[in-house]
Amino acid sequence: MVNICHAETTCDLQGILDLQKENLLQNISDQEKLEQGFVRVQHSLDQLEMLNAIEPHIIAKDEDKIAAYFLAMTKTSRNDVPMLIPMFDQFDSLTFKGKKISESNYMAVGQVCIGKAYRGQGLFFQCYEAYRKAFESRYDFAITEISISNARSLKAHQKVGFEVIHTFKDEYETWAIVLWDWS
Repeated sequence: MVNICHAETTCDLQGILDLQKENLLQNISDQEKLEQGFVRVQHSLDQLEMLNAIEPHIIAKDEDKIAAYFLAMTKTSRNDVPMLIPMFDQFDSLTFKGKKISESNYMAVGQVCIGKAYRGQGLFFQCYEAYRKAFESRYDFAITEISISNARSLKAHQKVGFEVIHTFKDEYETWAIVLWDWS
């Protein structure tokens, strides 16, 4: 049975890294990328520990195995993962409901991943519900960016309640910035 909880131990964080490695863009086939989605950013244990100390990551555990993870980031951790600084810069350039996003109190979804053996069982939605319950009393919304080429992830986020508020193209690909309003 899968248990949804907060990441608490170094073993939990190492399990996140192990699952992340299995699903990194460079470690999967083109077919799997298209059909199953992918993750792009490779974190270090130190980075996950720093982020988790601010707000805990949401994980799904099957006994001691990490079945899924949903990374939690806040504005205060914007510089902790250098590859994600441009994402935060994009957020700063946008408004939502007439207010600059940079002036809002938000959770940035750092990355989500469901283990291959656990896909298609509703875990994505269960984990996002736990994410919302954990943070909605302290934050206005959740926001992240998703590569347009990661169609499975974009579609799943929209089913949860995220809406595309902006798209942009960087030097490599097109991105959708999606926001889940908790107000």
